[in-house]
Amino acid sequence: GEMSVVIFTDRRSGLILTIPLCLEQTSMDELSVTLDYLLSIPSEKCKARGFTVIVDGRKSQWNVVKTVVLMLQNVVPAEVSLVCVVKPDEFWDKKVTHFCFWKEKDRLGFEVILVSANKLTRYIEPCQLTEDFGGTLTYDHMDWLNKRLVFEKFTKESTSLLDELALINNGSDKGTQQEKERSIDLNFLPSVDPETVLQTGHELLSELQQRRFNGSDGGVSWSPMDDELLAQPQVMKLLDSLREQYTRYQEVCRQRSKRTQLEEIQQKVMQVVNWLEGPGSEQLRTQWGIGDSIRASQALQQKHEEIESQHSEWFAVYVELNQQIAALLNAGDEEDLVELKALQQQLSDVCYRQASQLEFRQNLLQAALEFHSVAQDLSQQLDGLLGMLCVDVAPADGASIQQTLKLLEEKLKSVDLGLQGLREKGQSLLDQISNQASWAYGKDVTIENKENVDHIQGVMEDMQLRKQRCEDMVDVRRLKMLQMVQLFKCEEDAAQAVEWLSELLDALLKTHIRLGDDAQETKVLLEKHRKFVDVAQSTYDYGRQLLQATVVLCQSLRCTSRSSGDTLPRLNRVWKQFTITSEERVHRLETAVAFHSSAEKILQECPEQPEAFNEMEQFDEIEAVGKSLLDRLTVPVVYPDGSEQYFGSPSDMASAAEHIREKMKLVSLKKQQLRQPEATTPES
Repeated sequence: GEMSVVIFTDRRSGLILTIPLCLEQTSMDELSVTLDYLLSIPSEKCKARGFTVIVDGRKSQWNVVKTVVLMLQNVVPAEVSLVCVVKPDEFWDKKVTHFCFWKEKDRLGFEVILVSANKLTRYIEPCQLTEDFGGTLTYDHMDWLNKRLVFEKFTKESTSLLDELALINNGSDKGTQQEKERSIDLNFLPSVDPETVLQTGHELLSELQQRRFNGSDGGVSWSPMDDELLAQPQVMKLLDSLREQYTRYQEVCRQRSKRTQLEEIQQKVMQVVNWLEGPGSEQLRTQWGIGDSIRASQALQQKHEEIESQHSEWFAVYVELNQQIAALLNAGDEEDLVELKALQQQLSDVCYRQASQLEFRQNLLQAALEFHSVAQDLSQQLDGLLGMLCVDVAPADGASIQQTLKLLEEKLKSVDLGLQGLREKGQSLLDQISNQASWAYGKDVTIENKENVDHIQGVMEDMQLRKQRCEDMVDVRRLKMLQMVQLFKCEEDAAQAVEWLSELLDALLKTHIRLGDDAQETKVLLEKHRKFVDVAQSTYDYGRQLLQATVVLCQSLRCTSRSSGDTLPRLNRVWKQFTITSEERVHRLETAVAFHSSAEKILQECPEQPEAFNEMEQFDEIEAVGKSLLDRLTVPVVYPDGSEQYFGSPSDMASAAEHIREKMKLVSLKKQQLRQPEATTPES
């Protein structure tokens, strides 16, 4: 049942112990233990003021009540001054019970009275009695019990925690050597969370203070002895001690955490440094070649990227470590600054040195790739130029030769620029290789460097020789092509001379038709014709010279299979036709001059001089010349190949013949006039 030492006070300010008994069998052992526990709560000072015990027997048997009362002398200290047995209204024999306790008073050492519940106020103030006993005191036994359990749990946990924290805190104050030896002991954690215990204590203290100050206004009132029973000062003292030890513990944890963090950083730094100076550097030591082609350089670049990839993982660790070190440096614990800065410096030096080597190697390989790329392009250009030079020139005309020549010059210029670019790339690469020794970690790289240098110089020399050979061939080809241009020009001009001569012949046949109306005009025509023939002769001679030049050029070019074609035969044929035609024209003009001169002489002579015409032969001769000229006009010019050509059209010839006939008629008329006087003279 509920049994409590409620801190009620009797009229003598003593403690009131209430023992409620129930209908069920009461275990005396349990009761004894409970009494021991309850009596251990008040301080010795409180207990010295004595006890008033209320045994509530209203729901129990008399013999149980009697046993409990007898037991009190063994359990409760001698300060018990009065035992009030609250009796039921109708039970128990008053006489027997009263007599029994009266008889036992001396032996018991305290007075026992039987009293009804409503009569208890005679002995105890109503304000110190609960409603069960007709009092006004508000009391919740379960609430008191819960608070008591919280207090005891807090007391137990905080006391244990204080011991643990003291052990940890005192351990951390030992010397560094001892600390290292006992590091396992120092790393253990408190069995309970200090924050939780402190929180529990604060809540308990707050509850106690609130109840104390609220009093009956809060709905639940406690007696003035509560704070002694629930030990509010004890809670405050424990909390103060806890706070002090916990603050020290937090500092210990901080120091421990910082030390651990420092050790971890140091360990990680050494991991990074050891890898970079060990496997990382070894990887770079084995990579010295630059490759002898684009593909080889690309393969080396790929290998280098793999090495960079491995390094980048360690560089990421470096960045993270650097941030951690920077954060610790900002925290600014004096004793760690020197060590941290030394670690930071060591880590940075190694990482930057390795990063510089990686970058140097990457730049070297890129320069090598560019060199090989330029070399390959130049080689292809030289191959293309050589291919052009090896093909025999068989162009159709001078324009195509000029085009080919221009293309050759462009290719040669491109090769020249390519070689210049190769030299620049090669020199840049050689400069980088000469700096390579500074990264060698003391390793002799002369052999590797010599191989690289020899290769680069070899490539540049080979390209220079190939370019020189091509240049020489271009010079020869250029001369040959210029001669071919000249040849084509000569052939073209010779053909043009044939055309001009043909045009002169054509003009001679079609337009040189008139024979003149008199001797003077005909002589002018004859003089013009001679000049015309001079032009034709010059044209023919020019053509002959050009064709002679083509023969010389063909011999120079060794064009044995090439000839001037039909140009020379055509030239000779046209010239022959022109010569025949010209001779015919001269013959006709000369005949016309003779005809006109004779006719004009006869026609101009005076009829008063008949002696001039004594001979009629002159007239006959003029007629014969005239008739011969007319006959000549109707005859074509016959060429050696049997072909025929007429001067002008039939109407042109008819017109020319008409002028001759007109003159012949005049001469005939003159002849008749001269004959008439001769005939009539005898008649007169």
